Amino acid sequence: MRPSFRTGHRRGSTGPRIPIGGPECGTAVMVTSPVRRRGADLQLAVAGVAVCAALAWACGSGVVDRADHALFRMINTLPDGLFRPFWLIQLAGVLGAPAVVAAIALGARRFRLAAGLLLLIPVKLVVERDILKSLVVHRRPGAIMADAVLRDVPTVGSAFPSGHALLLFGMVTLLIPYSSRGQRSVTLAIAILAAVARIYLGAHTPLDVMGGAAAGIAVGALLNLIVGVRNPR
Repeated sequence: MRPSFRTGHRRGSTGPRIPIGGPECGTAVMVTSPVRRRGADLQLAVAGVAVCAALAWACGSGVVDRADHALFRMINTLPDGLFRPFWLIQLAGVLGAPAVVAAIALGARRFRLAAGLLLLIPVKLVVERDILKSLVVHRRPGAIMADAVLRDVPTVGSAFPSGHALLLFGMVTLLIPYSSRGQRSVTLAIAILAAVARIYLGAHTPLDVMGGAAAGIAVGALLNLIVGVRNPR
């Protein structure tokens, strides 16, 4: 008598199907792998690296300095009454933020998301300090623009890329596979506002922030590929 086969592969699910059992037990069940690697993450990683490289070249060559400085002044000279809300929202990009979100993910049993968020912290430091800041010399606004309004930010050191933007957009990219459309809109809005706040405070020019965002998207997408994204139940 031929063995029968049952399949646990659900419509719409992805990932390899793994046989369990065999002829000796009379049945074999095909189940889907609970983890997948998304092609969209590979595309995001490649695009992020390409955009970041282009912006790094623009910073080093100075070809867009005039436009970069003009846009900086537009944001940097917004009313002083925005200082408190902008200062508060930029805290979303501090180094410990991914650990806080990872703790929430652990509570929701999103273990792979938590792992990606925790890995984001050391990877951010390596990409920002050891790679990009060592390759691209782009001084902070306070060192190159006499009329820059500085609000409790440093004036020395290389400003490309914005570490806040890198961390923020890395978190957004890691959260995308686990978020609803509404949640994605909220997290993206927070990331954009916090990145703009860094310009308003006088810490970075728009090029620094866009470069950090592109690097963050690339890092987040690569981490999603490394740790994998759990299939929905």
